[in-house]
Amino acid sequence: MSNETKTQSAVVYTETGDTSVLHLVEREIAEPGAGEVRVRIVVSGVNPTDWKSRAGGGPGEKLPFGEVVPNQDGAGVVDAIGDGVEGLAVGDRVWTYLSAHQRPTGTAQEYTVLPAERVVPLPDGVSFDIGASLGVPAVTAHRALTVAEDGPTRLAPGALDGRVVLVSGGAGAVGHAAIQLARWASATVVTTVSSPEKAALARAAGALHVVNYRDDDAADQIRAIAPDGVHLVVEVSIAANLALDLSVIAPRATIASYADNGGDTVEVPIRPSMIQNVRYQFILLYTVGSEALSAGAEDVTEAASQGVLEVGEEHGLRLHRFPLADTAAAHGAVQDDTVGKVLIDVSE
Repeated sequence: MSNETKTQSAVVYTETGDTSVLHLVEREIAEPGAGEVRVRIVVSGVNPTDWKSRAGGGPGEKLPFGEVVPNQDGAGVVDAIGDGVEGLAVGDRVWTYLSAHQRPTGTAQEYTVLPAERVVPLPDGVSFDIGASLGVPAVTAHRALTVAEDGPTRLAPGALDGRVVLVSGGAGAVGHAAIQLARWASATVVTTVSSPEKAALARAAGALHVVNYRDDDAADQIRAIAPDGVHLVVEVSIAANLALDLSVIAPRATIASYADNGGDTVEVPIRPSMIQNVRYQFILLYTVGSEALSAGAEDVTEAASQGVLEVGEEHGLRLHRFPLADTAAAHGAVQDDTVGKVLIDVSE
């Protein structure tokens, strides 16, 4: 029997809205075209960008495609190869990123067809859970750690030697990856959290210095760790945290903001920013460009191969699992700010 007559389970939505717009359906398995790869998804990762895309600006908005399968990240096995694809073969274990960007085919389905450049070999010994946790969080963290004026533009052991990195929200998925990657690159890592529970997770991820940002003396605590100032801030909530960031940075520091948690506008004080020659860098993977994405994918894969980007509570990132049929609940968990990483088990 050819694949043209086979069907698969997929989660789809045809209009924006809350989790009720997600439906489990049966769909025909698509064939990869030139430059494309078909991947049998084992684990799908859910990120805030996935539920925000599903929710849109309000219920009932028209979609760019008639039907959308959500979720940008995933891991699985190459099932078929289109013409002109090099470096990948049927049977390869892989991880995917930006799977649903400008395409209707995300990873909340048993088989997805993707451009080959969004499919990356998963190193031996690296689990599918890790693979499905890499895309948005780890590549975003990589970008945040490589935008400073003085570099580095790539990450590897020693790349951030002598630098102090402040990771805001160290218990989140991006913060978790930023801690791990910065430590791998030899930085001194300080992270801020809001509770003892989150502090324990940040330490498990590898942060040696953890500060509760709600403490009245949070800035003093960070300055005691980094008396010459912080060189790079990986910021999840610049609207809420800018005053703290400006009080602890070194001259010519970079504040890399990748989310709008805590508010969608920020007031930047001009003179303090000028005096410090601070650089503000805003980050969204969809528009960082192919060079940055490729560099991030390569370095993240190398870090994973060296055992750097481990997941699970013992490594500082709790895993919350859902079956494919409960994708709506998985989206709801991320939307409700569940601490940890939400994964969907798609196939064995």
